[in-house]
Amino acid sequence: MISEHIKSMLDEKIEIIKHEGKPDIARVGPINLPVQLGDKEVTFKWYTWLNLTNLPSTKDELLEALPQADLALYQQSSVLVYGDFSNTDEAFIRMHSICHTGDIFGSKRCDCGFQLRQSMKMIVEKGSGAIFYLADHEGRGIGLFTKSLAYLLQQEGLDTVEANHQLGFEDDERSYEEAIRVLQSLRTKPVSLITNNPRKLASLREYGMLVDTHVPLWGDVSSHNQKYLQTKIKKSGHIYDFTTMILKEAEGVCE
Repeated sequence: MISEHIKSMLDEKIEIIKHEGKPDIARVGPINLPVQLGDKEVTFKWYTWLNLTNLPSTKDELLEALPQADLALYQQSSVLVYGDFSNTDEAFIRMHSICHTGDIFGSKRCDCGFQLRQSMKMIVEKGSGAIFYLADHEGRGIGLFTKSLAYLLQQEGLDTVEANHQLGFEDDERSYEEAIRVLQSLRTKPVSLITNNPRKLASLREYGMLVDTHVPLWGDVSSHNQKYLQTKIKKSGHIYDFTTMILKEAEGVCE
Protein backbone atom coordinates (compact mmCIF):
# COMPACT_ATOMS: atom_id res chain seq x y z
CA MET A 1 0.00 0.00 0.00
CA ILE A 2 1.19 3.50 -0.84
CA SER A 3 0.92 5.84 2.13
CA GLU A 4 -1.51 8.74 2.15
CA HIS A 5 1.46 11.09 2.62
CA ILE A 6 3.08 9.91 -0.63
CA LYS A 7 -0.25 10.09 -2.45
CA SER A 8 -0.74 13.68 -1.29
CA MET A 9 2.76 14.60 -2.53
CA LEU A 10 1.95 13.25 -5.99
CA ASP A 11 -1.69 14.32 -6.28
CA GLU A 12 -1.11 17.78 -7.78
CA LYS A 13 1.46 16.42 -10.23
CA ILE A 14 -0.93 13.91 -11.79
CA GLU A 15 -3.68 15.00 -14.18
CA ILE A 16 -6.27 12.66 -15.67
CA ILE A 17 -7.07 13.80 -19.22
CA LYS A 18 -10.54 12.72 -20.32
CA HIS A 19 -12.14 12.73 -23.75
CA GLU A 20 -15.55 11.27 -24.56
CA GLY A 21 -15.23 7.94 -26.31
CA LYS A 22 -11.45 7.76 -25.80
CA PRO A 23 -9.32 6.07 -23.11
CA ASP A 24 -8.30 8.34 -20.26
CA ILE A 25 -4.68 9.52 -20.15
CA ALA A 26 -2.66 10.14 -16.99
CA ARG A 27 -0.18 13.01 -17.31
CA VAL A 28 2.61 13.42 -14.74
CA GLY A 29 4.72 16.52 -14.19
CA PRO A 30 6.28 18.98 -14.45
CA ILE A 31 9.66 17.62 -13.36
CA ASN A 32 12.74 19.84 -13.55
CA LEU A 33 15.15 18.29 -16.06
CA PRO A 34 18.52 20.02 -16.56
CA VAL A 35 19.97 19.22 -20.00
CA GLN A 36 23.40 19.95 -21.46
CA LEU A 37 22.96 21.51 -24.92
CA GLY A 38 26.43 22.10 -26.32
CA ASP A 39 28.20 24.42 -23.90
CA LYS A 40 24.95 25.54 -22.26
CA GLU A 41 22.93 23.99 -19.45
CA VAL A 42 19.20 24.38 -19.99
CA THR A 43 16.39 23.32 -17.66
CA PHE A 44 13.28 21.87 -19.26
CA LYS A 45 10.03 20.87 -17.60
CA TRP A 46 9.47 17.16 -18.23
CA TYR A 47 6.09 15.41 -18.39
CA THR A 48 5.24 11.77 -19.06
CA TRP A 49 1.88 10.28 -19.93
CA LEU A 50 0.20 6.90 -19.85
CA ASN A 51 -2.80 5.53 -21.72
CA LEU A 52 -5.09 4.13 -19.01
CA THR A 53 -6.68 1.36 -21.03
CA ASN A 54 -6.97 -1.58 -18.59
CA LEU A 55 -5.79 0.66 -15.73
CA PRO A 56 -7.77 2.65 -13.11
CA SER A 57 -8.71 6.21 -13.98
CA THR A 58 -8.56 7.57 -10.44
CA LYS A 59 -5.24 8.77 -9.08
CA ASP A 60 -5.23 6.70 -5.88
CA GLU A 61 -6.22 3.47 -7.60
CA LEU A 62 -3.73 4.08 -10.40
CA LEU A 63 -0.84 4.47 -7.97
CA GLU A 64 -1.80 1.24 -6.23
CA ALA A 65 -2.01 -0.60 -9.58
CA LEU A 66 1.42 0.40 -10.91
CA PRO A 67 3.50 -2.40 -9.30
CA GLN A 68 1.41 -4.99 -11.19
CA ALA A 69 1.19 -3.05 -14.47
CA ASP A 70 4.55 -4.23 -15.90
CA LEU A 71 5.13 -0.81 -17.49
CA ALA A 72 8.80 -1.63 -18.07
CA LEU A 73 7.66 -4.04 -20.79
CA TYR A 74 6.20 -1.14 -22.76
CA GLN A 75 7.49 2.26 -23.81
CA GLN A 76 5.79 5.38 -22.50
CA SER A 77 5.90 8.76 -24.22
CA SER A 78 6.91 12.07 -22.70
CA VAL A 79 7.27 15.77 -23.46
CA LEU A 80 9.96 18.34 -22.74
CA VAL A 81 8.56 21.83 -22.19
CA TYR A 82 10.59 25.04 -22.22
CA GLY A 83 9.58 28.53 -21.16
CA ASP A 84 6.06 29.75 -20.41
CA PHE A 85 4.60 27.30 -22.88
CA SER A 86 0.96 27.74 -21.88
CA ASN A 87 0.85 31.53 -22.16
CA THR A 88 3.38 32.83 -24.68
CA ASP A 89 1.91 34.00 -27.98
CA GLU A 90 4.47 32.09 -30.06
CA ALA A 91 5.87 28.62 -29.39
CA PHE A 92 7.62 25.86 -31.32
CA ILE A 93 6.68 22.21 -30.95
CA ARG A 94 8.13 19.03 -32.40
CA MET A 95 6.41 15.66 -32.56
CA HIS A 96 9.52 13.47 -32.46
CA SER A 97 9.24 9.75 -33.13
CA ILE A 98 11.50 7.60 -30.97
CA CYS A 99 14.50 6.33 -32.90
CA HIS A 100 16.54 3.79 -30.96
CA THR A 101 19.33 3.73 -33.53
CA GLY A 102 19.53 7.44 -34.31
CA ASP A 103 18.68 9.09 -30.99
CA ILE A 104 20.63 6.70 -28.74
CA PHE A 105 23.41 5.22 -30.86
CA GLY A 106 23.91 8.15 -33.22
CA SER A 107 23.29 6.10 -36.36
CA LYS A 108 23.98 7.87 -39.65
CA ARG A 109 21.32 5.88 -41.49
CA CYS A 110 18.78 8.57 -40.60
CA ASP A 111 18.73 12.19 -39.42
CA CYS A 112 16.64 11.62 -36.28
CA GLY A 113 19.33 12.22 -33.67
CA PHE A 114 20.30 15.50 -35.34
CA GLN A 115 16.66 16.60 -35.55
CA LEU A 116 16.06 15.87 -31.87
CA ARG A 117 19.01 17.87 -30.58
CA GLN A 118 18.55 20.67 -33.10
CA SER A 119 14.86 20.98 -32.18
CA MET A 120 15.80 21.38 -28.53
CA LYS A 121 18.20 24.18 -29.46
CA MET A 122 15.61 25.88 -31.68
CA ILE A 123 13.02 25.83 -28.89
CA VAL A 124 15.46 27.32 -26.38
CA GLU A 125 16.38 30.05 -28.86
CA LYS A 126 12.66 30.72 -29.51
CA GLY A 127 12.06 31.04 -25.78
CA SER A 128 9.08 28.70 -25.57
CA GLY A 129 8.18 25.30 -26.91
CA ALA A 130 7.80 21.58 -26.40
CA ILE A 131 9.24 18.34 -27.77
CA PHE A 132 6.92 15.36 -27.70
CA TYR A 133 8.95 12.14 -27.63
CA LEU A 134 6.61 9.49 -29.01
CA ALA A 135 7.49 6.02 -27.81
CA ASP A 136 5.18 3.99 -30.06
CA HIS A 137 6.48 5.59 -33.27
CA GLU A 138 9.68 3.57 -33.78
CA GLY A 139 10.23 2.90 -37.47
CA ARG A 140 7.26 5.15 -38.38
CA GLY A 141 5.08 2.99 -36.17
CA ILE A 142 6.18 -0.55 -37.05
CA GLY A 143 8.26 -1.15 -33.90
CA LEU A 144 11.95 -1.70 -33.28
CA PHE A 145 12.08 -5.42 -34.17
CA THR A 146 10.29 -4.89 -37.48
CA LYS A 147 12.43 -1.83 -38.16
CA SER A 148 15.51 -4.06 -37.97
CA LEU A 149 13.99 -6.29 -40.65
CA ALA A 150 13.27 -3.23 -42.78
CA TYR A 151 16.90 -2.17 -42.40
CA LEU A 152 18.03 -5.57 -43.67
CA LEU A 153 15.83 -5.12 -46.74
CA GLN A 154 17.25 -1.64 -47.26
CA GLN A 155 20.74 -3.13 -47.23
CA GLU A 156 19.56 -5.34 -50.10
CA GLY A 157 18.55 -2.29 -52.15
CA LEU A 158 14.95 -1.49 -51.18
CA ASP A 159 14.19 2.05 -50.05
CA THR A 160 12.55 2.81 -46.70
CA VAL A 161 9.02 2.93 -48.11
CA GLU A 162 9.41 -0.26 -50.17
CA ALA A 163 10.81 -2.12 -47.15
CA ASN A 164 7.80 -1.25 -45.01
CA HIS A 165 5.40 -2.28 -47.78
CA GLN A 166 7.14 -5.61 -48.33
CA LEU A 167 6.75 -6.40 -44.62
CA GLY A 168 3.00 -5.77 -44.82
CA PHE A 169 2.89 -2.23 -43.40
CA GLU A 170 1.86 1.15 -44.69
CA ASP A 171 4.57 3.72 -45.37
CA ASP A 172 3.61 5.44 -42.11
CA GLU A 173 1.65 3.74 -39.32
CA ARG A 174 1.88 6.55 -36.75
CA SER A 175 -0.98 8.28 -34.94
CA TYR A 176 -0.63 11.66 -33.25
CA GLU A 177 -4.05 11.70 -31.58
CA GLU A 178 -2.84 10.84 -28.07
CA ALA A 179 0.04 13.33 -28.19
CA ILE A 180 -2.31 16.05 -29.42
CA ARG A 181 -4.63 15.45 -26.45
CA VAL A 182 -1.67 15.95 -24.12
CA LEU A 183 -0.61 19.04 -26.08
CA GLN A 184 -4.09 20.52 -25.72
CA SER A 185 -3.90 19.98 -21.96
CA LEU A 186 -0.73 22.10 -21.88
CA ARG A 187 -1.52 24.83 -24.42
CA THR A 188 -4.53 26.16 -26.33
CA LYS A 189 -2.82 28.94 -28.29
CA PRO A 190 -1.42 28.40 -31.82
CA VAL A 191 1.93 26.66 -32.29
CA SER A 192 4.58 26.44 -34.99
CA LEU A 193 5.47 22.84 -35.82
CA ILE A 194 9.10 21.89 -36.43
CA THR A 195 8.75 19.34 -39.21
CA ASN A 196 9.37 18.43 -42.82
CA ASN A 197 6.36 16.09 -42.78
CA PRO A 198 3.02 17.42 -44.08
CA ARG A 199 1.19 14.49 -42.43
CA LYS A 200 2.08 15.84 -39.01
CA LEU A 201 0.66 19.23 -39.96
CA ALA A 202 -2.54 17.58 -41.20
CA SER A 203 -2.89 15.46 -38.05
CA LEU A 204 -2.64 18.42 -35.70
CA ARG A 205 -5.17 20.39 -37.70
CA GLU A 206 -7.50 17.38 -37.97
CA TYR A 207 -7.70 17.13 -34.18
CA GLY A 208 -8.35 20.83 -33.74
CA MET A 209 -4.90 22.12 -32.81
CA LEU A 210 -4.11 25.61 -34.04
CA VAL A 211 -0.95 25.36 -36.17
CA ASP A 212 -0.06 28.69 -37.68
CA THR A 213 3.04 27.59 -39.58
CA HIS A 214 5.74 24.93 -39.93
CA VAL A 215 9.49 25.27 -39.56
CA PRO A 216 11.59 22.93 -41.75
CA LEU A 217 14.53 21.05 -40.27
CA TRP A 218 17.06 19.49 -42.62
CA GLY A 219 20.65 18.59 -41.86
CA ASP A 220 23.22 15.91 -41.02
CA VAL A 221 23.27 14.71 -44.62
CA SER A 222 25.77 11.94 -45.39
CA SER A 223 26.36 9.16 -47.87
CA HIS A 224 24.64 6.81 -45.40
CA ASN A 225 21.27 8.58 -45.44
CA GLN A 226 21.07 10.23 -48.87
CA LYS A 227 18.70 7.61 -50.30
CA TYR A 228 16.59 7.65 -47.13
CA LEU A 229 16.14 11.45 -47.22
CA GLN A 230 15.51 11.46 -50.94
CA THR A 231 12.80 8.81 -50.51
CA LYS A 232 11.08 10.84 -47.79
CA ILE A 233 10.88 13.79 -50.20
CA LYS A 234 9.83 11.86 -53.31
CA LYS A 235 7.54 9.19 -51.84
CA SER A 236 6.40 10.48 -48.45
CA GLY A 237 5.82 14.06 -49.51
CA HIS A 238 8.25 15.66 -47.08
CA ILE A 239 8.57 19.40 -47.52
CA TYR A 240 11.90 20.51 -48.87
CA ASP A 241 12.76 24.14 -48.15
CA PHE A 242 15.00 25.13 -51.04
CA THR A 243 16.09 28.30 -49.27
CA THR A 244 18.09 26.30 -46.73
CA MET A 245 20.32 24.72 -49.41
CA ILE A 246 21.13 21.93 -46.97
CA LEU A 247 20.17 19.11 -49.30
CA LYS A 248 22.33 20.18 -52.21
CA GLU A 249 21.95 18.49 -55.56
CA ALA A 250 25.70 17.96 -55.47
CA GLU A 251 25.16 15.57 -52.55
CA GLY A 252 22.77 13.55 -54.64
CA VAL A 253 19.79 13.89 -52.31
CA CYS A 254 17.49 15.99 -54.48
CA GLU A 255 18.31 14.61 -57.89
